[in-house]
Amino acid sequence: MNSTTPNPIVRRSGSHLISADDVCLTFPDSTEALRGITLQIAAHEFVALVGPSGCGKSTLLRVLSGLQQPTSGVLSSSTSDIGFVFQDPTLLPWRSTLKNIETLLELRGVNATERQAKAQIALESVGLHDSGHKYPRQLSGGMKMRASLARTLVTDPSLLLLDEPFAAVDEFTRESLNDDLLSMFAMAKFSAVFVTHSITEAVYLSQRVIIMSPRPGTIAHEIQIPFEYPRTPALRYSAEFAHSCGQIAALMREMHSV
Repeated sequence: MNSTTPNPIVRRSGSHLISADDVCLTFPDSTEALRGITLQIAAHEFVALVGPSGCGKSTLLRVLSGLQQPTSGVLSSSTSDIGFVFQDPTLLPWRSTLKNIETLLELRGVNATERQAKAQIALESVGLHDSGHKYPRQLSGGMKMRASLARTLVTDPSLLLLDEPFAAVDEFTRESLNDDLLSMFAMAKFSAVFVTHSITEAVYLSQRVIIMSPRPGTIAHEIQIPFEYPRTPALRYSAEFAHSCGQIAALMREMHSV
């Protein structure tokens, strides 16, 4: 690692919301996490990242968010409005659901009347209109994740980064959350980068699936998903959907067998 080489994050306008050009990341213990990542995310695009555990998917999200500086390469962005949704909802246990959703607005100095009004709209958008008074301990896993999504979306981010947000819930709840997220995507017009281990989830949600290689993480394949929005639950049981999932699964098996 060349510690004397600057690794700028260049803020600029352009046709892409965010762009990574030959981005690499090596940790201080010499672990090479990412190698030669070149990736563009367009405005109002939904991209899914899949790949084996430890391949750098979550690390790449942190780089895109600015939480982690790359070792080399250039990260360019036309927005600073970035929201991050983690696998753990990380709700504050001493605050009600509504007050949890207000948290980021409060940190930004939004006055109480405005932030409560915005939080109430966000609460209703995720189907928790009657749960604003409840505390995290009173919410199911799916409800906690809906609250976490609302807390991030209440700030109107241009780019939403999601790190396996639905991994801890049951399959039925997961599918319901997928549908909720797509409804939000249609209404709010943000771009999304979604990390998941589920091929079916990746295909159902995204316009493009990026397959990452085992560490050091590189972009091994990019698959365009042919289905138009809005997507309905029936899509999951169609032959075309099964074909897209099978194509991605085959590429991942082939990559592991090399």
